[in-house]
Amino acid sequence: MTDARPITDTPLPAWWHPLASRAANIRGDEITRHLPPAEGGRRSAVLILLAEGDAGPTVLLMRRADTLRDHPGQPSFPGGGVEPADADLTATALREANEEVGLDPATVTVVTTLPELWIGVTNFRVTPVLAWWHAPHTVTARQPAEVSLVANLSVHRLADPANRVSVRHPSGYVGPAFVTPDMLVWGFTGGVLATVLRLGGWERPWNPRRVVDLDA
Repeated sequence: MTDARPITDTPLPAWWHPLASRAANIRGDEITRHLPPAEGGRRSAVLILLAEGDAGPTVLLMRRADTLRDHPGQPSFPGGGVEPADADLTATALREANEEVGLDPATVTVVTTLPELWIGVTNFRVTPVLAWWHAPHTVTARQPAEVSLVANLSVHRLADPANRVSVRHPSGYVGPAFVTPDMLVWGFTGGVLATVLRLGGWERPWNPRRVVDLDA
């Protein structure tokens, strides 16, 4: 399985270029202090799918079902663990997105990847795959037992300081989060999304001292 971080030769909208070039060169420790251990952990990939919306770029997010064993009710990008038949990590991300929300891989151009990150609580080694949704279509939760909500969110609304907070988990974790009409985007997903906004030049000054306490 390849671990390359290529940049596509496919023409992209102008707003894509800062994100693509910066993402291809960023180090994992510039994103988080939680880096994968030297050995162990299950390899996985998530799809950060950006499209052109009516008011600028959009990003596709999901809310996981409340009945799941791992991360119930939490926000996420489409994605999951590597399977033996997957040719590479981008294939993993696209396969999972197809299974979870019905995404047609033919409508997607993979641009590059972020460095491998780590979710310690579930021991997943996660590679975020950045992709251009050049032909958006209707998507929906194909597996209600795993996905309770699918939302295509405006990047500019997410970047609005009024929609940004820090969250404090009972475990002591504190990190960036985004308030949306349908869900609070926090945790691993919130941290990666904050990085995408920064790399794309969309981040605006916000108040990290505005803290929301999470239930256990």
